Amino acid sequence: MKGNSRESRFGKREKRKKTNIILNSLIALVIILIIFVSAKIFFGGNNDQAQTADEQTASENNSKQNEKNKENQNKDAEEDKGNVEKDAEEDEKEAEENEAEENEAEEDSEEEKEQVVTEGGSAPDVEKTIENSAWKPVGTSQSGEHTAVYDQNHVDWQEMLSAISYATGVDQGNMTVWFLGNNGPNSSVGTISTKDQSEKYRVYIDWVEGEGWKPSKVEVLNAI
Repeated sequence: MKGNSRESRFGKREKRKKTNIILNSLIALVIILIIFVSAKIFFGGNNDQAQTADEQTASENNSKQNEKNKENQNKDAEEDKGNVEKDAEEDEKEAEENEAEENEAEEDSEEEKEQVVTEGGSAPDVEKTIENSAWKPVGTSQSGEHTAVYDQNHVDWQEMLSAISYATGVDQGNMTVWFLGNNGPNSSVGTISTKDQSEKYRVYIDWVEGEGWKPSKVEVLNAI
């Protein structure tokens, strides 16, 4: 009986031991599964988040690049438009300048055709006399009844010099005025030269109402 009882207890211990091993194995397996699932969820979630963040960053970068490209295109279009407008303005300005030069050349040609040059003149110091029916009044800023004013600070004096410069071709900046005075009603006469006195002239001008002083005769002088 004692032998059977020992064997029975031994068998029960072995059975409990096997059961504990199985349970422990199952518990370990469950723990491993839990760790595996948790790790997958954690790291997988981070990877998904990282991927989402990368995709969002890439999308934002693409959007910014597209906006930049669009801005550059608009800028280039505006620059092209500005260049076209500038070229058009320059072409128009050049055309106007060419037209003005052509008109001036035509006027000069017309004046040359109408110009009459004779040797000598009103005095022994006159080398030759030039008259030209194509000469025109130089214009005026004055209005009302006109009276010649021989004052260097007066507008009338400046307009007389403009007429003299127009008739002789001597720029006022290179002009020395030796005399400018009355030559009868609405008429004046001036004696001028270039600053180096290589050119010397006596110029007769007449007042045209509303249009200014008009050259009537130029005498080329051999002495002042």
